[in-house]
Amino acid sequence: MLTGFLMALLGAVLPAWGYHRDPPDFVAVGNYFLSFAVGIVVAAVVARRIMARRGLRFLLVSSCTLSCLSLGYLAMVSPPASQWWRVAGLLALGTGSGLLNMALFHAISRTYQSDAAGTVNRGGIWYGLGCLAATALVAGTFYAYSVPTILFLMALVPAIFGGIYIRSSYISAPRGADTTLRQALQDFRSPGAVMFALLLFFQFGNEWSVAGWLPLFLIRRVGLSPLASLLILMSYWAFLMGGRLGSVAILPRVRHGRLLLGSGVAALFGCLVLFYTNNWFGAATGVAFIGAGYASIYPLVAEAIGRRFPYYHPGFFNGIFSLALLGGLLAPATLGYAAASLGVGVVIGIPLTGTLLVMVLLLLIWLESKVTGR
Repeated sequence: MLTGFLMALLGAVLPAWGYHRDPPDFVAVGNYFLSFAVGIVVAAVVARRIMARRGLRFLLVSSCTLSCLSLGYLAMVSPPASQWWRVAGLLALGTGSGLLNMALFHAISRTYQSDAAGTVNRGGIWYGLGCLAATALVAGTFYAYSVPTILFLMALVPAIFGGIYIRSSYISAPRGADTTLRQALQDFRSPGAVMFALLLFFQFGNEWSVAGWLPLFLIRRVGLSPLASLLILMSYWAFLMGGRLGSVAILPRVRHGRLLLGSGVAALFGCLVLFYTNNWFGAATGVAFIGAGYASIYPLVAEAIGRRFPYYHPGFFNGIFSLALLGGLLAPATLGYAAASLGVGVVIGIPLTGTLLVMVLLLLIWLESKVTGR
């Protein structure tokens, strides 16, 4: 829940920072997402070293402390301060979020090993609740408080969780063997690994592109108010979370391949509706289909990858799949640079294309599994 709160914060706060107004500075928005992504990569490099020396509880508490201080700093450098002050703050916030994410995945490793799809689904539900809470906090205070006040309120959330973690004890799962560069190169020779990595690349990028850019798209392309756009972003997280709840209930009764294909079709339809709509009803309908469609794709794909490639663990940078994870993190930043030259419509045009490619890859993976018997 906390990592979802931190990860969704930037997409919700952009309208509060005024990036929906003319002239649009989409390059600055791209810089924000890029800085946040770089922070997550930095965290992946240092997290295990910190945990090996100081333990899992120290990593959890220090990540909350860094996130709290970063949000307080961002509150003090809100517009009209130079964007580069916020870039620095988002680098620190991304590092704090990445450290927290790595620590939490280590904490649930034992459960994941026994039930991969169920663990990712349940974690995704709490994660979506955190994303929903961050968006609701911004939406509920948008016209009531200044941006610095909103960010100071947000800083209280990691502070509260840090207080919870410091009073608890955690045991990290035994450290598995790290994947090597040689293992990654071997994966590139496996068609299945390449297709799964591409599938993660596009799906992860699709989800975060929509989450990060939806409010700006709805304001500038559809003509909604900032508050209305935030409410629709809340519905995106709600349908994503509700879809994961529903998939948990029907997983034992439905073949996973059919569920994946149906989810892809629903997401593709939602992207088409959102791309062509010019009113709030069409926007809400498209977002509902996208959220519900995306809900079950990642958990089921993560489970399938874990069966084929035992070293894979979601959230960790491992082998060829690290490229997919990194690409997904960079997708919202890339959209900022593309929107600066092609217009804000590319914000949904690219996820639309990405969703279509996800469906093609699902079919190719199904064919490959039939041919190889895996």
